[in-house]
Amino acid sequence: MKSVEEIFNQLLNHEALSREDAKDVLIGITTGSFNDAELSALLTAIQMRGITVDELLGFRDGILATGVPAILDCDRYIDVVGTGGDRKNTFNISTTSCFVIAGAGYKVAKHGNFAATSVSGASNVIKNHGVVFTSDLDKLNRSLNEAGIVYLHAQLFAKAMKFVGPTRKALPFPTFFNLLGPIINPSQPKCQLLGTANLSQMRLYNQVYQKLGIDYGIVNSIDGYDEISLTGDFKVTTNNYEKVFKPQDLGFDIIKPEELKGGATEEEAAQIFDAVLENRALPGQKNVVLANAAFGIQVMEKGKKSIEECIDIARESIDSGKALATFKKFVELNS
Repeated sequence: MKSVEEIFNQLLNHEALSREDAKDVLIGITTGSFNDAELSALLTAIQMRGITVDELLGFRDGILATGVPAILDCDRYIDVVGTGGDRKNTFNISTTSCFVIAGAGYKVAKHGNFAATSVSGASNVIKNHGVVFTSDLDKLNRSLNEAGIVYLHAQLFAKAMKFVGPTRKALPFPTFFNLLGPIINPSQPKCQLLGTANLSQMRLYNQVYQKLGIDYGIVNSIDGYDEISLTGDFKVTTNNYEKVFKPQDLGFDIIKPEELKGGATEEEAAQIFDAVLENRALPGQKNVVLANAAFGIQVMEKGKKSIEECIDIARESIDSGKALATFKKFVELNS
């Protein structure tokens, strides 16, 4: 690793770090190479300049290298995740969509954490149903094989995050660590559907995924949701196309933002999650899950199915009870 002084000289000269240097910096953070003041300065300098694609990939490499790997007995599975930070406090749309995708017969490895800016994150709603988080590979693989879905609670895997937690909390602005969450799934899936809160993030991750060489879809609702919200137009970028959709293009009505609210408590968020899987949710709640699940299915299908076909597959997963059965099996295996 370059010396701390060399790293700061590069940053002060507005030079980008190489992917390898960024990886070394991340590993250096976990081995105490940076004191608190230096770590704060590092995060601030990169945030002010803006992170590059290679830097983001290098920090990702460092987190995976210092973390716990999740080696799954499956070659092709998907993660559906949002960047977070849109401050819309929606219900658990990505997590619900994962169970709809798994109910349709596709393999899913969902990576998530407790909420940072909303009432209920993926880990909140999963834990609310009695699930016990684990990094035991036998248990994880049994869940994937028998239920079609596995849940990877971020705190059990990304060990580097605890070294930067206090500094991140002390700074009055988000840092590049907020961008790492979606790309540090410890199982390193070859398929991912990512929701971003703005178009500049979409462009950044588009370049990241191209360098990683995975099948991907990136979605952004133009009015600021980090998922397909159906509250207005939304943009989708994949390996195969880049397009702006209207809800009507998919056969959906525009829905009101209040229909997506996750409630005031974790329990209320869990009730909405249950209602969608039990096929008794409000039409808007069901439709937004169908839309996100459908684009995830299209990624798994390498774009060879139309989005209309993928919506039909997602709808059948809910209407047939397969999504609910998948969730019940998942809870049974992981409680």
